[in-house]
Amino acid sequence: MNKLDLHGVRHHEVDLMVENFIFLNQNEVPLNITCGSSSRMVELVQKVLDRNGSDYIVGKGLDFGRITLLKL
Repeated sequence: MNKLDLHGVRHHEVDLMVENFIFLNQNEVPLNITCGSSSRMVELVQKVLDRNGSDYIVGKGLDFGRITLLKL
C-alpha cells in the first residue's frame, strides 16, 4: 500500500501534495495518508478527497490521523 506521511508538512502545502499523491498513485488503491494528531490536517485532507469524489475511511480512536483512500 502506498503511503503519504504529512508530518512536518505545512497546512498551505497539503492541498497540492495530497492531490498529486492520489493522482500519481490512483492505480494502486488503497492508499494510506498519515495526518498525525492534527484535526485541522485531517480536515484539509478530507477537503481534497471530497473535491475529487473519493471514497475513504477516516481512522478513529487509536487510528486517528490516518485516512485510507479506497476509491478515486
